[in-house]
Amino acid sequence: MTERERFDRVVARRHRSHHTFFERPHRTRRHFFRDTLTGLGGFFLGQQLVEGDTSSAGAVAPRGTARQVIFLFLRGAPSHVDTFDFKEISGITPTDFQPEQFGDVTLPVGLLQNTSRVLDKLTIIRSAQAWARAHPLAQTWMQVGRNPTSPTGRIAPHVGSIVAIERDADRRPDQAFPAFIALNADRASGPGYFPVEYGPFRTNPSPQGLGSAIHEDGESTFRERWLLLNELDRPLRAQDSPLGAHVGGMGELYEGAHRLMFNPAVEAAFQFDREESARYGSSGFGNAVLTARKIVEQDQGTRFIQIDLGGWDHHSDIYNQQANVAPNSNIYRQTSVFDPAFAALLEDLEASGKLEETLIVVCGEFGRTPGNLSNARIGRDHYLQMFYVLAGGGIQGGQVIGATNDAGGRGPGAFTVEPGWSRGRDIRPEDVEATIYSAMGIDWTTVRYDDPLGRGFYYIPVADDDVYAPIEEAFA
Repeated sequence: MTERERFDRVVARRHRSHHTFFERPHRTRRHFFRDTLTGLGGFFLGQQLVEGDTSSAGAVAPRGTARQVIFLFLRGAPSHVDTFDFKEISGITPTDFQPEQFGDVTLPVGLLQNTSRVLDKLTIIRSAQAWARAHPLAQTWMQVGRNPTSPTGRIAPHVGSIVAIERDADRRPDQAFPAFIALNADRASGPGYFPVEYGPFRTNPSPQGLGSAIHEDGESTFRERWLLLNELDRPLRAQDSPLGAHVGGMGELYEGAHRLMFNPAVEAAFQFDREESARYGSSGFGNAVLTARKIVEQDQGTRFIQIDLGGWDHHSDIYNQQANVAPNSNIYRQTSVFDPAFAALLEDLEASGKLEETLIVVCGEFGRTPGNLSNARIGRDHYLQMFYVLAGGGIQGGQVIGATNDAGGRGPGAFTVEPGWSRGRDIRPEDVEATIYSAMGIDWTTVRYDDPLGRGFYYIPVADDDVYAPIEEAFA
């Protein structure tokens, strides 16, 4: 039995099937209260989660090559065949894409000119497949590393929350930043059943810095009011609060916010000038990527940073630069935002010596239809084949994993012809999740026994059957 056959058999046996919206049963009042109470369960678990019982479903050796992760999430799903799995089609591909060959990589430098400078730092994965082609489902799946409609999927923490809680013991007393920060990512998935302090700290970068990190009446007045607040009710917000563990958890949030106030590291990380912004493309996304780099360089305890760039859902006019129906109506617009910020991030992290300890992950939630454009709307529709780009954090640069080709006349890039890694199958979101954990020194086969369902929560689904694994070929 091949590894691919074993994978298909285990998945068929162990994974819950996904149903489309129209196939799902209606939601009853009982369902609502069941799911709501399950989600609230984690709010009352408090410190038990950090100290709770765990086990390992397999004898594994995480690599531990990274100290933090920057996750660039391209919501809407960029076309893989127009970017990192580029396929030129005569009469279809615009000539101004200007494809150039760089070793094993053909890149459209008309779209990704800056990225061409940093190809030697990238591992490009082309043998990847998503599980679903619906945006909300696939986007959540990418962030929690499992089917969101499954019982554990409904309570699953974000990958960043797992990184945050696992690396909590490494935190120094002088480190003030949240462990998980989401920039321009208001729709980032939450902490699931974990305490709220391990969820994403959501903010949108501004040249003026982090909002509300100073008090209009000055630092001395703020300190006086903080001391007065503690005199009045600090015992009620302590870990042993007589009002319960959940109040103690909120007290931790108070303390975390207090550490950010009048903190020079906050100013250094979250403020930027026009010249810095211009290097990253003078865009909201570029400012977020710039801020992420500054956060990493301040070394204030942040372990996972997610940055979202939406607008890649190019069903219509994907190549039409005159299409101004929406602000993100063609691929030129989106790559012009992504390209300068991505290249500057890698170059600046390398210059500061932080690239080798920072794992960078780039992906959408799925890919887009290969071959000819749709006749009606002149765009590309949802498709399971997709790409990942990895860099830094121990990743081997200048390589491509996997290859795609035609299938049934659908066009180049339609399906995997060479997986390019030891498992001999398509790479799934769970495999990338395991790769992140391994790079961060986390046992991806961990099972926690503190979940409100009482089932045992696997960091990687069905880890006891060794279904998913880190992409070892990606590492140096």
